[in-house]
Amino acid sequence: MVFPENEHKLVRKIFEDKNDKIPDKIRFGNQFVDDFIFEDHQAANIPINALRVIFNIITIISNEQFRPEDRPKQLTLFDEEFETENNIFASISIRNHKISPSGSTKQVVDAYEYLTKFKMGWYKSQNSKGKEIKTFGGLISTPSYDKRGYTTFLISSYWLKKLLVIPEYNYVLYNLVYNIRNNKHIIFAIWLSKIPKSGTAIKLSTLNNKFGVNYKTANDFCFKFLKPAKISLNRYNTLSFNYNYKGDLIFIHPYNTEQNINSLNIMESISEQSKLTKRIHYFKTRYGLLEHEMVQFSFQYRNIPQTRVLIEKAFREFIQSNRLLGKISTEFQGMNFLNEIQSIIIKLYQNTKMGEILPNGYPVII
Repeated sequence: MVFPENEHKLVRKIFEDKNDKIPDKIRFGNQFVDDFIFEDHQAANIPINALRVIFNIITIISNEQFRPEDRPKQLTLFDEEFETENNIFASISIRNHKISPSGSTKQVVDAYEYLTKFKMGWYKSQNSKGKEIKTFGGLISTPSYDKRGYTTFLISSYWLKKLLVIPEYNYVLYNLVYNIRNNKHIIFAIWLSKIPKSGTAIKLSTLNNKFGVNYKTANDFCFKFLKPAKISLNRYNTLSFNYNYKGDLIFIHPYNTEQNINSLNIMESISEQSKLTKRIHYFKTRYGLLEHEMVQFSFQYRNIPQTRVLIEKAFREFIQSNRLLGKISTEFQGMNFLNEIQSIIIKLYQNTKMGEILPNGYPVII
């Protein structure tokens, strides 16, 4: 996936995804949310993987975000760096597995292509000296793979300013885009973070437009859209809501779920780690793996979900091929077993789209 560079684009800053630490929450500037997501209701259908791109952009630039009333000099510095000429951009790199944890090249390609085309056009802004600055593109431009498992793209000064300069903002949990599968529920969570704690009342027609749905009655909207959204947010968000309706008017009342969500996440994390530990122990005992032979295999299996899926797929093929040959799989012990699994992983990987692009990018478990 490569889009030709526009020779008139000037790159003034480079951001790269170097931090492995996952944030609990990220700051969404209200102006970005209003202009990008809710201005014309197009973003109600933005795919989940494209939302992951947005969440990771904000994560990577988070250390540069500021409120101009707290740091007025920072706004001047931004103007001097990004708003002196037309078509000035920043370059951002994101690891592909953060967009598609399953390792699907198609999901990564589709996410970036969507954001390249979405809201593509000319955008104008004024810098602190009153000069009009123009930039062309969508949220991102010219995405391309590199050989390190990243996708690199440009983001215009127009959208970068809305993400960095945040006079008003709200926190949204980073992991929403990994825990919740319904993209509209995530869009709803972003919107919910903006409404007053006292709640709000909105017409059915407005909510239909805002979230790209077409329910005929408030009752339908409440029980077919709001009820499942509430279940998702109760489970995975620190902010959920109650609802009721009267005629075509729907009332939304936010409430905090932080204590419940923290307890639930801890329990789920313990349960998941227990399952992984049992599975790793199974491989170790059944195939006679020594401690030093387990180090790389165990790390890959426990910490990298897409590699875990590939290991399990390779293991199933290993069992099946041995049955066809009339062999018992436990004839392979220690490094012989790992070598067999590694060779199948290489074969499976090289038959994927990613394998065509990066033939030697397969996971190493030995």
